[in-house]
Amino acid sequence: MNNKKVRTGLGVALIGFLLCWPGIGFGQEVKRLLSIEAYDMLNAVPDTYLIDVRTRAEYQFVGHPIGAYLFPYQFMTKKFAKDGEAFGYRFNTKNKSFIDEINKVFKHTDNLLIICRDGTRSKLAAKELLDHGFKNVFNVEDGFEGAEFPSFGDSNKHKFYRQLAKRNKIYGYNHRRKYGWQWWGLPWVYRINPKFVYPPDQRPSEK
Repeated sequence: MNNKKVRTGLGVALIGFLLCWPGIGFGQEVKRLLSIEAYDMLNAVPDTYLIDVRTRAEYQFVGHPIGAYLFPYQFMTKKFAKDGEAFGYRFNTKNKSFIDEINKVFKHTDNLLIICRDGTRSKLAAKELLDHGFKNVFNVEDGFEGAEFPSFGDSNKHKFYRQLAKRNKIYGYNHRRKYGWQWWGLPWVYRINPKFVYPPDQRPSEK
């Protein structure tokens, strides 16, 4: 049996698995998967594409998965502010051309795997794509960097252990080191391939 037949068989099996997974299925719900599953799907299932919805700065300076198309869901602002106990710049300007630009590149029947830093923005972007007629949309829920550590589904438990780690000065307790594309050791780069850059950024500016 040659490698092509093996990969095709794996691709069919993967789709079948995803369709049977709780909360996953063709319809009005965004399908969910982890980055390791997304990478396998990219290699095994035809018409599958990875879309990175982080900001331009994150894509360039934090790095990005090889072959990921950049379509920012939100843009960075110049606003410097405090959010809880942390200071920082904000990305809260919605990209109003997000759907229009993706419509120009991908078909509504393509398998679109949406990734951000930790699954938060990608979930919103995936839902919006689904609402605009895209049929096969997947949220890569562990993201590129993964969630901050420790991370629990129970918000009270999450808050308790984070406070405990902070009080005891645990090194790196709030670093992003739980799951994520990088955590799995999947291929990523800093170097940008113009083929995958956000399309409007390559068009001549209007005078």
